[in-house]
Amino acid sequence: MNDLIIIGGGPAGIAAGVYAARKHLKSVLIAEEIGGQSTVSEGIQNWIGTVNISGADLAKSLKEHLEAYKADKLESVIGERVAKLEKVDGGFKATTTGGKSFEATAVLIASGAARRRLEVPGADAFEHKGVTYCASCDGPLFADQDVVVIGGGNAGFETAAQLLAYAKSVTLLHRRHSFKADAITVEKVLANPKMTALLHTAPVEVKGEKFVNALVIEDLDTKEQRELATTGIFVEVGVMPNTDFAKELVKLDEVGRVVTDPKNQHTSVEGVWAAGDCTDELYHQNNIAAGDAVKALEDIYQWIKTR
Repeated sequence: MNDLIIIGGGPAGIAAGVYAARKHLKSVLIAEEIGGQSTVSEGIQNWIGTVNISGADLAKSLKEHLEAYKADKLESVIGERVAKLEKVDGGFKATTTGGKSFEATAVLIASGAARRRLEVPGADAFEHKGVTYCASCDGPLFADQDVVVIGGGNAGFETAAQLLAYAKSVTLLHRRHSFKADAITVEKVLANPKMTALLHTAPVEVKGEKFVNALVIEDLDTKEQRELATTGIFVEVGVMPNTDFAKELVKLDEVGRVVTDPKNQHTSVEGVWAAGDCTDELYHQNNIAAGDAVKALEDIYQWIKTR
């Protein structure tokens, strides 16, 4: 029986792994890969302590940090995904898609989330060539350019607000007749003279040569299509938390994120914590995920040692 099972290899999972090893907790870390969602980014400029780092280099750095401390205290199982998490006598059992099983007294779920993709012609071909899923990572690369945000929820408007600080203009598209974002956020962002919002409008096709130069959009009322000149398309159409394996164990919110206590990252089940993009944390960023995982580890350590 291990002390701890850590599920996930992004900034949250690796931060937890480093802290668990340094605290000499007998742990196992299970992840499909190390790095998380940001591995696809060409330049991350808000990872604290590093001015600019590629997603690939961030993943390498995280792996090196984990390897430096894990010794014989932490077993890393990379290339496996947890298929089921369940309660057993004395703790919990995680079963992987490859048929492996691990038991531990406590669990930290740090399985992250996957962004919903833009499913129109050209979107895949121009990913990282103008189409991006991370404004905080890539936004500054589009200074003084005309950019588009797809999505009318809070994430879309928060992205637009970030981009307005340096973009020449921002056009936000939302396919419904009214925005999903908070009214006060909508009012504040739309007040910026560089901001334009188009309701009941959908993206149809991404165009470009080596990089994006236009987005074909359609007015869903009139069915009229036109080209919108742009060099950057920021997609904010939601994320899908990787939590199916835990849905029968812990409480999830309406979109499948693990509900946590923000004071200590505890879930609805004693002995299970969660951190990062798989949770109902209000803001999802690498630094926040890592911090929440550290917070959880401090609580996990105290819980294990005082039982």
